[in-house]
Amino acid sequence: MITSPLTIQMHEADNVAIVANDGGLPEGTVLPSGLVLRDHVPQGHKVALVDLPADTAVLRYHVPIGYALQDIPAGSWVHERLLRMPPARELEGLPMATVPAPAREPLTGYTFQGYRNADGSVGTRNILAITQTVQCVAGVVEFAVERIKRELLPKYPHVDDVVGLAHTYGCGVAIDAPDAVIPIRTVRNISLNPNFGGEVMVVSLGCEKLQPERLMPPGVIPIADRRDAGAADAQGDPLDVVCLQDTQHVGFMSMIDSVMTQAKVHLERLNSRRRETVPASELVVGVQCGGSDAFSGVTANPAVGFCADLLVRAGATVMFSENTEVRDGIAQLTARASSPEVAEAMVREMAWYDAYLQRGRVDRSANTTPGNKKGGLSNIVEKAMGSIVKSGSSAISGVLSPGDKLARHQRGLIYAATPASDFICGTLQLAAGMNLHVFTTGRGTPYGLAECPVIKVATRSDLARRWHDLMDINAGQIADGEKSIEEMGWEMFRMMLDVASGRKTWAERHQLANALVLFNPAPVT
Repeated sequence: MITSPLTIQMHEADNVAIVANDGGLPEGTVLPSGLVLRDHVPQGHKVALVDLPADTAVLRYHVPIGYALQDIPAGSWVHERLLRMPPARELEGLPMATVPAPAREPLTGYTFQGYRNADGSVGTRNILAITQTVQCVAGVVEFAVERIKRELLPKYPHVDDVVGLAHTYGCGVAIDAPDAVIPIRTVRNISLNPNFGGEVMVVSLGCEKLQPERLMPPGVIPIADRRDAGAADAQGDPLDVVCLQDTQHVGFMSMIDSVMTQAKVHLERLNSRRRETVPASELVVGVQCGGSDAFSGVTANPAVGFCADLLVRAGATVMFSENTEVRDGIAQLTARASSPEVAEAMVREMAWYDAYLQRGRVDRSANTTPGNKKGGLSNIVEKAMGSIVKSGSSAISGVLSPGDKLARHQRGLIYAATPASDFICGTLQLAAGMNLHVFTTGRGTPYGLAECPVIKVATRSDLARRWHDLMDINAGQIADGEKSIEEMGWEMFRMMLDVASGRKTWAERHQLANALVLFNPAPVT
């Protein structure tokens, strides 16, 4: 624990620093530089290192995070009420693929124990997922899943879990609207996540707009799909659908029995699978932050960024996301694109999302929460600078639109365009093919996913101590001077391989799982 006054300055040119001490520092504290605090400055909040006259750019990360609304004397607490937020960077005249990728040696010899799938992907878990075409069937599926877990799952010891992929879509929506493609492909692609072993089982009501054949048209199920194949040697099974309105169902328990009967077929196949040694290149890691504070960009996110570079060197895939939380760093990102085409794709996604926000009469500033501000983040610009560092320094090799799925050839650092909402971002990263999730937090959140292991990283040692059975890694040791960013990045990398091989995270041990939340920009009727 830090006892002497400690502030953290991210760049030598910054004119503010954040207070690292638990509980902050009181008025009158003398910093090692000799600066005397004029106010009590809470932990994670900024102190002016020099006099800041009105309209002066306040610099953190060597970036203007705001402009002083009044004179701010040195030693003062600098918070959001004293700052005018800069306008968003225009999406024209950006540097496009101007920064070459750092030259690094490939990282070889690292492996984990995973489940190989017929389509070539690899799962970190062996889960039976039951897809739903419409929210109407969610209660029935939930009831069935509880019975499957209680009565069937013990008979299949090599199956990790059974999950119902509940969502709030499927009917009462403008299903032919242009943007309806986003929630539809999201549900489809989540069903094909590597952790589900290629076993696709669907529960339908019968009268919904999102019919099973529209959700899963012929040809979308890799390997095990013969619906569009006329050849005699076609492999696989037709789409497995339990339709609750079928006349064969007489009473509620008849529906449950049908779901359980079909579940047995899939459980048998999943139970025959075994973990095998696979290279670290088969990891598909989604990185995300939520409940962020000013330490996110100092400890946890830089360590995740270092780890992301290790993963890319090992041939793995890393996805970073959160449109509003990278929007103010768009010039940094387009410059790091591997080609002008990748940079242009990123600009298209940002422009689309800008227009989406404008239709709702808000802008990126609506992102920051009361908790973010209490944790020292004055506005979305400051938050974005800390968020981007999760992506490390590798070249950005591809861009995914919301709900899209990674192609097998896509490796390296990928920008998956998603809203910043924790649960929507996680849902879309699952759809993209994520088989392992890393989630950093400074304020604290019990976030988890039933479909994928989530490694939780605390930005502060105080949070890690208080939430000792919720946080998997304490990146606060960086601020405490106990570990370097590099050491913490390697610790994350090794833990990822362990978790991918079956080690349970705290969220898994407590069975903490957030609901899937679809991004639906189309109208609801």
